[in-house]
Amino acid sequence: MLPSPKTASFPTIQEIWEQYRPDLLKVESQIQKSLASEVPLINQIALYILNSGGKRIRPLLMILSSKLCSSHQGEDHILLAAVVEFIHTATLLHDDVIDEGNLRRGKKTARTLWGNHASILVGDYLYASAVGHGLSLNNQEVNLVLQKACGHMIEGEMVQHTHNSDLGIRETDYLRIIQHKTASLIAASCQLGGIAGGGSAERKESLFQFGQNLGIAFQVADDTLDYIAQKQRLGKTLGADLKEGKVTLPMIHLLRTCSDEGKRQVIRTFGSDGSSEKQFDQILDLMHRHGSIEYAFSVARGYVEKAKGFLAAFEPSVHRTALHVVADYVVSRDH
Repeated sequence: MLPSPKTASFPTIQEIWEQYRPDLLKVESQIQKSLASEVPLINQIALYILNSGGKRIRPLLMILSSKLCSSHQGEDHILLAAVVEFIHTATLLHDDVIDEGNLRRGKKTARTLWGNHASILVGDYLYASAVGHGLSLNNQEVNLVLQKACGHMIEGEMVQHTHNSDLGIRETDYLRIIQHKTASLIAASCQLGGIAGGGSAERKESLFQFGQNLGIAFQVADDTLDYIAQKQRLGKTLGADLKEGKVTLPMIHLLRTCSDEGKRQVIRTFGSDGSSEKQFDQILDLMHRHGSIEYAFSVARGYVEKAKGFLAAFEPSVHRTALHVVADYVVSRDH
């Protein structure tokens, strides 16, 4: 039983997970039910990453968005939450192959255990499965939202690829990449929640804008945590972006503000497979001295506040309050 709108208070993200656990458990059940390949290895690999400790942020956002639009609804939001999680998981499998990643969420990546070939094929299977389950709802609006999000994600990945190791990338280009690559699916999750909840066109657009801005904040924070989070909490090797040649917002700010000697130091270290922990610490020290870490988090917080502004289209409720807290969590997690 959720508290009444007048008394609702969610001071922690943990309480929100608990309040909406019944619906989240339905999503987990739907994920298991929807994964039904006749090839056992496909199910094994897919379940390995699906059960590897992901926060289920996208399903939670979809549940909240759906409930924000209607208190009486069917189960379409549960199926769609599983669909979105399949798509997200497919991108993780493909990203680890592209990035040659060995660690995700504190565990060995699927490509490390089963190889690149299997990881790519299981990612493809999850995409195909997501499409099939989405089509089962016979809702053209749903189909178009999913197609658009997937198209933007691929475009974002390709643009990022063209800018790999590009120390001259502009902040606007970086933000455009993450808007496509990460924010698209988060925005779609919120918009699909509005569709499942029977929201008006205006409300669905507000949810889309909320999700898009939140998604940008999420990725900016994630890229910044790559430099400072505790390894055991973030679940990946710190400084991975530096070694992989990914230019993210902290680096863009540092290059914009540091001296010529600092730039030369970055160039010597950037993208070097042999870069040492000492070199990483030197770059991190430069970032702290020039305020690059705080700058990136301030940008993320700005997008969070912009996202929350779109929730003004909805009357106060426990679900709107929960979305506010989830938004704040995006820039407060693990640091």
